[in-house]
Amino acid sequence: MVDVKGKWALITGASRGIGYLSALFMAEQGCNLVLHSRSAAHCEKVLEEVRAKGVEAYAVEAELTDLTQVEKMLADIDAKGTPISIVLNNAGLQIAYRVDYFKTPVSDYTESFKINTIAPAMICYHYLPRMIEKGFGRILNTTSGIRLDPYQAGYSASKAALDKITVDLGHTVNGTDVMINLTDPGWCRTDLGGPQAPNAPESTIPGIVVGVFMDDKKSGRNLGAQTFAGMTLEEAVKYAEEHFDSPY
Repeated sequence: MVDVKGKWALITGASRGIGYLSALFMAEQGCNLVLHSRSAAHCEKVLEEVRAKGVEAYAVEAELTDLTQVEKMLADIDAKGTPISIVLNNAGLQIAYRVDYFKTPVSDYTESFKINTIAPAMICYHYLPRMIEKGFGRILNTTSGIRLDPYQAGYSASKAALDKITVDLGHTVNGTDVMINLTDPGWCRTDLGGPQAPNAPESTIPGIVVGVFMDDKKSGRNLGAQTFAGMTLEEAVKYAEEHFDSPY
């Protein structure tokens, strides 16, 4: 199992929900953190909490619909010399639920793809070559299990595109110690999932980050977080490596 103590992770959407819980969990494992939100001020609470666990951490900001802000965020992290070796692309947007889905506006697609597909892809392309050069890296892209649901077409299509990018990139590093996989939290009671969702956000831990700790050099998998609910991290890693195989 990978020891993340002293390593640096970038977590997008870290100020609330599953990103916030992931930040706390990673800090408990000794991982230093760069925490993203639309506004750095939104991360004040989580920064205080993770630093109290003895790790280094700072906040960065970017509105992910503005791709120039994504570029600036990455440049700002580089300027600090932070050696990111773990990325949790957690941030996402479910833009609308269209009952009259034949009137779905184009903007549902353009805005969803910016946040859910293009921004995380930019982050992957920025860090993957560096991870390959160093011989170690972990990227987890957050996907969704939505199927047969035209009411959320922009969201589900953007996540399907992220799945494709992840699996294609995973093929290039499969068999190395640079691993890129998908992680699916399931339908949770977050700001995105809404109050009717069946799962508490806490049920995603440790499954939402299990791919960080796996050490079998396989990429391209979809690690459903709810599968690991109630397990310890060690149990989750063992189960994932035994039951989730690479698609290649």
